[in-house]
Amino acid sequence: MQSLQTLEIMKAIGKYIIIENISEQITSKSGLLLSGDDVSKLRYRKSKVISAGTDVDCIKEGDLIYHDSRVGHKVKLDEKVYGVIVERDVVIRV
Repeated sequence: MQSLQTLEIMKAIGKYIIIENISEQITSKSGLLLSGDDVSKLRYRKSKVISAGTDVDCIKEGDLIYHDSRVGHKVKLDEKVYGVIVERDVVIRV
């Protein structure tokens, strides 16, 4: 489990957003469950915002977002991998 202390000191700056990817099971209209490989080919991915940068306007900590899965970077803190994206890569806030 992630350390509360790490989350308290981990703050994004500028237009950067720290995210935690959410695993989704996607079902087609006909009721077929898409495989993990099929889901990984989708352009947009659902994530939870861990920290929004100081210059990010519309997104805040705890928001669920969809963002371009082909951009961003990974960072490992306390044995957990987080994503780092830029505000312009977010397409939907849920």
